Amino acid sequence: MIIEKQIGAFLYSTDKSKFNIDYIHHYLSVESYWAKNIPIEIVKQSIDGSLCFGVYENNKQVGFARVITDYATFGYLADVFIDKDYRGKGLSKELMTFIKDQEVIKKLRRFMLATLDAHGLYEQFGFKPLKEPNRFMEIKPFERY
Repeated sequence: MIIEKQIGAFLYSTDKSKFNIDYIHHYLSVESYWAKNIPIEIVKQSIDGSLCFGVYENNKQVGFARVITDYATFGYLADVFIDKDYRGKGLSKELMTFIKDQEVIKKLRRFMLATLDAHGLYEQFGFKPLKEPNRFMEIKPFERY
């Protein structure tokens, strides 16, 4: 199901047909710190397997986020970004509100993310450091693409 919300001049949407894949790939592979050099094929596959969100001004994509989820109990927020030319306008907060307002997100028992530098943003939406980090483990076979 496609969900959209217009807030001022900006459209927030789950419609994957609106995504500018080249723009998303460029941001992730060149500008992000977490997905440097990620191949476009992996970006496409990650979008196909996730609940995704776009932010648009006059049909131009200016933001993106995705939630990796089983649609029942767990979600992981990833690849959140707002174009540098659009920062400071409250778009990341509106995007997070849009994401958190989705019924599928509201019913998740656990919703997680990892961030290097945006703790203040995510804390406004209820995210907190892991209460029991010793319970969590990971396999990370490589650092960079």
